[in-house]
Amino acid sequence: MRSHLLNETTADLYRRSVTEGVDRVAAKLATTQRPHTGISVDELAPVINGIDLDKPLADAAAVLDELEDVYLRDAVYFHHPRYLGHLNCPVVIPAVLGEAILSAVNSSLDTWDQSIGGTLIERRLIDWTTERIGLGPGADGIFTSGGSQSNFHALLLARDEACRLVMKKALDEGRELTKAELLPKLRIFTSEASHFSVQKSAAMLGLGYEAVISVPVDRNRRMDTAVLALELEECAAEGLFPMAVVATAGTTDFGSIDPLPEIARLADEHSAWMHVDAAYGCGLLASPTRRHLLDGIERADSVTVDYHKSFFQPVSSSAMLVRDRDTLKHATYHADYLNPRRMAEERIPNQVDKSIQTTRRFDALKLWVTLRVMGADGVGSLFDEVIDLAAAGWDIIDADPRFEVVVKPQISTLVFRYVPEGDGIRGDLVDEANLHARKALFASGEAVVAGTKVDGKQYLKFTLLNPQTTTADITAVLDLLAAHAEQFLGESLALHR
Repeated sequence: MRSHLLNETTADLYRRSVTEGVDRVAAKLATTQRPHTGISVDELAPVINGIDLDKPLADAAAVLDELEDVYLRDAVYFHHPRYLGHLNCPVVIPAVLGEAILSAVNSSLDTWDQSIGGTLIERRLIDWTTERIGLGPGADGIFTSGGSQSNFHALLLARDEACRLVMKKALDEGRELTKAELLPKLRIFTSEASHFSVQKSAAMLGLGYEAVISVPVDRNRRMDTAVLALELEECAAEGLFPMAVVATAGTTDFGSIDPLPEIARLADEHSAWMHVDAAYGCGLLASPTRRHLLDGIERADSVTVDYHKSFFQPVSSSAMLVRDRDTLKHATYHADYLNPRRMAEERIPNQVDKSIQTTRRFDALKLWVTLRVMGADGVGSLFDEVIDLAAAGWDIIDADPRFEVVVKPQISTLVFRYVPEGDGIRGDLVDEANLHARKALFASGEAVVAGTKVDGKQYLKFTLLNPQTTTADITAVLDLLAAHAEQFLGESLALHR
């Protein structure tokens, strides 16, 4: 069994095995005709469940043959131009090269003595990102597994910073206030269109879902700052504490960017931590033409970015950045076996001092290789392309009488629904038709679109992150959706005659 360990004696086997795997994937990418096959859970689950994991196959080639049947054939391929579903991007080749290197070397980015150069590369990329944001010379951050973890980490820091400041003020006034007494009084403000991880984070931080105040959005699906101002004032009047205001730069459903400068002003007035969830919109940091859409983000106390959304990186590649590196100490713990205090005194850079993870992949390498090959403008221009595509897509849907579209996109998401001609069709049946159209399209394998609800009604969603997608693809998918919806309505109405 030692022959399977990657070391100096098995380098040739490693090269042959990986090359054969790459060849298989490359062949699949070159011949994929649609985003996926349309296979159902009931069809595939028995095949996978029937595999005896206690009986290994003869060699890697046999495993690759099996993978063809249980994974590669039926995978959802994000590189296909008619994958218009979730926030999944096609990946750039330099990042895949980085992935291959980091997986084989297998550095762990928690301590210096496990990573050496990896630690410094990650730190340089954090500095590069904070410079792009404009957070200032005291900024810092850490790579994470994704936007949900980044948001959680930021709100953990916001919670403990709020507790520190409020408890200190109480002590200065001659009162003693414990953390246990304070936690139920903390509130987080975010728009009704923000990511659900804000609510989940509040629950995991011991604040409860009720600690999150949902602020309505305006007609452009951006946080209504007039309502935010009122909610912040009411919070203070009730003796509660505004722990954080979470602005979103690229909402999941609409791609909308909250009015960051006004939110920053209100957060500052109420001594609240400002967090910007830019998991989706972070690609604008590299855009040669649209960086101004993020104006105001430089005033944030913390920022979430997901390179695996709009920097075209493989999952996972995210980061949480802060304006003041000292606030990262709220998540620092010194373990004698790992990162004792003496190492900080000796200025040994251990990334675990900043992270809520211990063992952590060297995901930063993917972005490093990407930037060294393509440059920031190269990455940003790809994001610009999909934003241009979304604008053209809005024109197409808005002019199509079969559909209604919610709002002009700020980034690259289009939310719309099929609307049949005439007024005699029940609203719930129209909702069912849109839901059916999405499911039927997915089952066909011809395209993948997402869905959501707007004001209680069922809508469809194009999330455009592939520069290879064309307006012809958008038109073709609209025709497929309309055909599925019309067939459903025709059959449903015939049953009730």
